[in-house]
Amino acid sequence: MIRHIVSWQLAPADPVQKAAAAAGIAVRLEGLVGVVDEIRSLQVGFDVAGGSNWDVVLIADFDDLDAVNRYQVHPAHQAAGTFIRSVVSSRMAVDVDVAV
Repeated sequence: MIRHIVSWQLAPADPVQKAAAAAGIAVRLEGLVGVVDEIRSLQVGFDVAGGSNWDVVLIADFDDLDAVNRYQVHPAHQAAGTFIRSVVSSRMAVDVDVAV
């Protein structure tokens, strides 16, 4: 199994705009469940500590790297990515092989 982990730092500095951006990311990514068949599980979380931490994280599980690659090019994921890119300043990702 591959665990796909992505973190974003949000562009807005205003707390209200930042919260709206984070909620927009969550709603779009969580909406992919049941639409993108390759997703085995998906969770979106928000930083609660503040400071220099990343603001939003995605943790999603897939059967293998081929499934991750199909997810990446799925039109619904591409649409979510368009919104996400419009509200973030930085992105980090890692794909980890997880023993089941």
